[in-house]
Amino acid sequence: MQTVLRSNEFSCPSCVQKIEKHLDQQPGVNATKVHFTTGRIVVDHDGTPTTDALIAAIGEVGYTATARGRN
Repeated sequence: MQTVLRSNEFSCPSCVQKIEKHLDQQPGVNATKVHFTTGRIVVDHDGTPTTDALIAAIGEVGYTATARGRN
């Protein structure tokens, strides 16, 4: 399963690495790819984490994100 999120708060590549590392440690997450230039966050997972849980995990490292299609 794949969830696509968005964030416009990236200021450097280390922001990307921080988010990818933290999301990859969440239960059920298989892989995370953050696209620095577009702010797109693609999370491949087994369906266990909810979209809200993924957004909350991003918040734990100091960033905000929204689900694609949400304002």
